[in-house]
Amino acid sequence: MKSQTMDRAGVCTAEAVVDEYACPVPHSPQEVGAVRRRALGVLAAWGTPGNAAQEAALVISEMVTNAVLHALPPAEFRLLLYAEGDHDIIRVEVTDAGAAPVWPGAGAPAAESGRGAVVVDALAIRHGCMSGPSGMITWWADLPAR
Repeated sequence: MKSQTMDRAGVCTAEAVVDEYACPVPHSPQEVGAVRRRALGVLAAWGTPGNAAQEAALVISEMVTNAVLHALPPAEFRLLLYAEGDHDIIRVEVTDAGAAPVWPGAGAPAAESGRGAVVVDALAIRHGCMSGPSGMITWWADLPAR
């Protein structure tokens, strides 16, 4: 796996950021599609080609869904476009208030779920998480913008 734990300065310096977008993540599974559609609009405005935008949309869906289903609110979604050498990189970030408690007697997740990490690992150049103040956690993934 390419998962890494590092701060943003380790990969994405402020000087390298070309553009960014942020929005709150409503704590409802029905809102994941709306976040994904907004993100696709931002990626189109940045000139991201179709294949790269669709791969980013998959990663966005997985990461936002994970925050909604498995973490505590509030959550925030961010997209950053940054330069790394001669390449443009899309950074997807989802910050949440940490893992939601698992209630005693909770059943196992449905068989059709639980593959998000595999999708992110397959599409991302690198990904990981970083802890912030007061228990906030940011999950991030870097994807090629072209």
